[in-house]
Amino acid sequence: MVLTHFAEIANSISVFPTSLSLSLSLSLVDETKTTTMASPLSLAPLEEPPEDALSSSSIHFGTPEALAHVRTLTDVGAMTRLLHECIAYQRALDLDLDSLLSRRADLDRHLLHLQKSSHVLDIVKSDSDHMLSNVRSTSLLADQVSGKVRELDLAQSRVNSTLLHLDAIVERNECIEGARKALDHEDYESAAKCVERFLQIDAKYGRDPRGWDQMMASKKQLEGIVRKRLAAAVDQRDHATVLRFIRLYCPLGLEDEGLQAYVGYLKKVIGMRSRIEFEQLVELTQDQHNNQVNFVGCLTNLFKDIVLAIEENNEVLKSLCGEDGIVYAICELQEECDSRGLLVLKKYMEYRKLGKISSEINAQNTNLLAVGAPQGPDPREIELYLEEILSLMQLGEDYTEFMLSKIKGLTSVDPDLLPRATKAFRSGSFSKVVQEITGYYVILEGYFMVENARKAISIDEHVPDSLTSSMVDDVFYVLQSCLRRAISTSNISSVVAVLSGASSLLSNEYHEALQLRMREPNLGARLFLGGVGVQKTGTEIATALNNMDVSSEYVVKLKHEIEEQCAQVFPAPADRERVKSCLSELGEMSTTFKQALNGGMEQLVATVTPRIRPVLDSVATISYELSETEYADNEINDPWVQRLLHSVETNVAWLQPLMTANNYDSFVHFVIDFIVKRLEVIMMQKRFSQLGGLQLDRDARALVSHFSSMTQRTVRDKFARLTQMATILNLEKVSEILDFWGENSGPMTWRLTPAEVRRVLGLRVDFKPEAIAALKL
Repeated sequence: MVLTHFAEIANSISVFPTSLSLSLSLSLVDETKTTTMASPLSLAPLEEPPEDALSSSSIHFGTPEALAHVRTLTDVGAMTRLLHECIAYQRALDLDLDSLLSRRADLDRHLLHLQKSSHVLDIVKSDSDHMLSNVRSTSLLADQVSGKVRELDLAQSRVNSTLLHLDAIVERNECIEGARKALDHEDYESAAKCVERFLQIDAKYGRDPRGWDQMMASKKQLEGIVRKRLAAAVDQRDHATVLRFIRLYCPLGLEDEGLQAYVGYLKKVIGMRSRIEFEQLVELTQDQHNNQVNFVGCLTNLFKDIVLAIEENNEVLKSLCGEDGIVYAICELQEECDSRGLLVLKKYMEYRKLGKISSEINAQNTNLLAVGAPQGPDPREIELYLEEILSLMQLGEDYTEFMLSKIKGLTSVDPDLLPRATKAFRSGSFSKVVQEITGYYVILEGYFMVENARKAISIDEHVPDSLTSSMVDDVFYVLQSCLRRAISTSNISSVVAVLSGASSLLSNEYHEALQLRMREPNLGARLFLGGVGVQKTGTEIATALNNMDVSSEYVVKLKHEIEEQCAQVFPAPADRERVKSCLSELGEMSTTFKQALNGGMEQLVATVTPRIRPVLDSVATISYELSETEYADNEINDPWVQRLLHSVETNVAWLQPLMTANNYDSFVHFVIDFIVKRLEVIMMQKRFSQLGGLQLDRDARALVSHFSSMTQRTVRDKFARLTQMATILNLEKVSEILDFWGENSGPMTWRLTPAEVRRVLGLRVDFKPEAIAALKL
């Protein structure tokens, strides 16, 4: 029966409208409830469906598919669940209907308001129709007016064009007549303006055969006159007349020809002046009594003439062909620089005989060890040549940089001109001869540096009130001067070559000279003659060591200085890498000098320590198994520490005024190393009481205090092992070592190994070996 009623509900939902199906469904539901409760197979009362039943419904009610689905149901539980969904669906429909009906009053009110406003819309419609009619009539009138205006504008433009053509015809005739009259009166500027205006009119309005031949004849006549007068002015070097006629090339449309003619004139003027100066220079070189031949001044005047020619004629060149004209002039004048500058540099190399001098230097370097080798040139003359070469090279580099920077500063230049200009400067004949003279410079600079360094080494002498000999300052002054001069050439190859030569000089001859004094035999015997330090020998040894120390510092300073200067002069990364490679070799010499210094210092210490050793050996006879009486007596009468310190003062401290601070500190530390190692050996062979440990601690503190006053460096680390031994020997019992060991050590770092700690504990006479062996260190 439930299935029958449910089918009827589903069928009614699918057949009737929504409102009717809702009421029918409700009645059928009530009937279904009554029937179900009276049935023997009655089901449980239907529960109130949840509010979200509508959204979770498994079928769509009110569709044929829903009815077909109901008819297929056979399970009572499924029927009940679907019935609940149907009831929820009906309730949702009721809610929607109530919501719509609740809005009816508002809708009626709005509709009434719209009905009252309908007459306003009629008025608006009638007004808009009237406005549309007015706009349409106005638009038609405007179209008619604009059409008339366009016709009038077209007519006016045609009239204006006709008038302009008439004016052009009149102006053409005036130009033809003006050119003829100007030529008759030799007013070439006016004639050129007439030609220019005629050509402009012709280009704007088209060629008019009337009068064309006549104007072209006048133009040709004027061109011939301008070329002839310009050539005459160039021959007479009449600059004002040259400028007058060169300015006529632009109106005639001959800008390129005018540029070539004017640049040719500039080249001729510069070449003539340079030739006169060069001839005067040659005459001076032929005078054997005159050594003051100013090649630098001659080359300076050449560069100055070229620069002034560009700067003073900048506007003229720009008026001819714009900024391209300036670049063209620079490139053309550079050809004059190549030819004239080449002659000056070639003559300089011939006059100074640089080729011959370089050959002599190379021959001397080849036959350096040969007997009867020829004497090289005088370094003083070489220095004069070097300064001249430097001036010439700097002059050429400054001129090249200025001209290239001027080209790069131009904004509207043909891109193809810049590479051409750069090539003209960097690959021209003048640049090539500069490279040749640079090669001579490298040879002369290397010779000058080596010869002066050798001279400084050979005349090495003690300088009063100085800790070093004269050789150190002299050699490094020579190196500094040569390297600065090489950097001033702005040539990376020169700098690299001179740097390599400086490194080679320091690593060979100078290094050998530094070690020469320390290699003398019987150094110790001469240092302490008759048991007393000899002041002269001590000064010589200290000076030799000071030379090594100061040389090491000078190398570092020289490296930093050259590095900073090269960074400013050579910004290119590749050049900096080359300099960096050479400077690293130079910097290695500082390490080499320090190694030599350590060797010499060890040799000096080996001379001094035998005089201290007897005092140290006497410590072996001192007992540290002290009673309280003996401990108190040692406090008054020190058994050995003061004697040791006196021996150190006697044999070491007298050298302090003779040494640099760094060398004296190193010397003292070498002596301390010797003393500490010997004391450790001696103390490991003794037996100690607790008071003996206190005595050792007091002795170690006295040594640390005294040596701290002798040197600026810390000495506590030198005595660390001895101090830790004293600490261990001061313990009350063996187990107390654990309060200072491992994690309990605090800031102290143990220098003794666990085995050495056990050994030191074994030195105490009152510590049992079993307790020491039981320690877990």
